[in-house]
Amino acid sequence: MIPRLQEKYKNEILPALKSELDIKNPMALPKIEKIIVNMGVGSAINEKKHLEEAVDALSQITGQKPIVTAARKSIAGFRLREGMKIGCKVTLRHQRMYEFLDRLISIALPRVRDFRGLNPNGFDRRGNYNMGLTEQIVFPELNPDKFTRPQGMTITIVTSAKNDDDARLLLKKFGMPFRADK
Repeated sequence: MIPRLQEKYKNEILPALKSELDIKNPMALPKIEKIIVNMGVGSAINEKKHLEEAVDALSQITGQKPIVTAARKSIAGFRLREGMKIGCKVTLRHQRMYEFLDRLISIALPRVRDFRGLNPNGFDRRGNYNMGLTEQIVFPELNPDKFTRPQGMTITIVTSAKNDDDARLLLKKFGMPFRADK
């Protein structure tokens, strides 16, 4: 079964991008290559259980087993040693990527408290978009009774766009709720 957003990309977004960007070659049109979801668990230095909860939450949210990330450097002020496990991340591609993006746009973001739209300046000048969520509970897959400790996450959407304007146009076509500039 093809995800809803993947079909929308093929049937609606590609033709619209072709005319708006005036690009003849369909392979040169911007597309979403992957989505990276990362949870940094700083409290895992003292409590190993917090990291296990984050791994469990991330696997339920994305439908894929996350890898545990380790510290690259030792930082004495944070009592952090090189090689300590302090986070987890998942890289989503193809169908899982489209399904996650659909759930993020249509279900999770509207559930964020006091949501006024995403920052339209979250691009990195190479066409990739970064955003953060302060709580993982906005995803309906998670049981709020089991995950009582709030845990944030960063979501990076990697596109093949050459610049931020093309990537912004692509994500707007997918339905990303960007905040209007004043």
